[in-house]
Amino acid sequence: MKGLTDVPGIRVGHATNLEAVTGCTAVLSPGGAVAGLDARGSATGSEEWDLLNPLHLTSRIHAVVLSGGSAFGLETCSGVRRWLASQGIGFETRYGRVPLVLGAILYDLGVAKAGHRPDREMGEAAAKVATDGPVVEGSVGAGSGATTGKVFGLQQAMKGGIGSFSASVGPAVKVGALAAVNCFGDVVDPRTGHIVAGARTAPDSRDFVRTTEAMRRGARGGLLGENTTLVVVATNAGLGKPEATKLAQMAQHGMVRAISPVHTLFDGDVVFALSTGGEKADLNELGVVAAEVVAQAIVRAVKAARTLGGVPGLAG
Repeated sequence: MKGLTDVPGIRVGHATNLEAVTGCTAVLSPGGAVAGLDARGSATGSEEWDLLNPLHLTSRIHAVVLSGGSAFGLETCSGVRRWLASQGIGFETRYGRVPLVLGAILYDLGVAKAGHRPDREMGEAAAKVATDGPVVEGSVGAGSGATTGKVFGLQQAMKGGIGSFSASVGPAVKVGALAAVNCFGDVVDPRTGHIVAGARTAPDSRDFVRTTEAMRRGARGGLLGENTTLVVVATNAGLGKPEATKLAQMAQHGMVRAISPVHTLFDGDVVFALSTGGEKADLNELGVVAAEVVAQAIVRAVKAARTLGGVPGLAG
């Protein structure tokens, strides 16, 4: 199981600065992908999302970029665009091919080294190393400075990160997900209901406080707009823009199962859905499987996350 790259036509690359505790992740579809999205959070940061409007002239995109650095991280999209152009990949126009690149950012400035933000060069580096091999998980790329469980602030939070998972729908169709987990709430294993990573009872404790219960008692954390879980779902089933958007909507249920609470005013949660092929599949079945792989990708992200920036991770 390689994760998102089990879907034909998808490549993933990370650029990571562990000293600065930030980075970006490039999801490439060099042959083009039909795309949709569903944004449920209230603190999003975005690049070129209007490309997904069914009324937009273009039908396919060539990359999705996830980045730390808050709004500064949107610069990484330019680097990915520049690399794709150097490879002759893009939307055909009379005077050259123009790569179509979507982007979304998460807020890691509280953990990242001051003044060090993902930039165009980092985006280009992530695109350059993108492969269809197994997705590297944990404290890499956009997940380098990601954190979870922040109802009491960073001092009682835990590390988030990058996770990826995939599954099959019949003999020919693959559905995969990649998640950059930087949520306000706790990450919960949907199979057991137990918290995997989240808010802790004290800075030196590994015991969890259930965030929803703490909020009912009046805890708020004060980290407005400093959280976000970013997800890319891909399949080789053939979809149009409206169907891809519906797939993104259904995939959000995986986020609901694995993060509690989710889609708050403090989060900028978004799911991108990509269709890279023409295999036939029932959209409802695709949506059910997409929710499952998203939930597993989120859990895998925190299990693989390392201690960085003074925030403890489950991987040590």
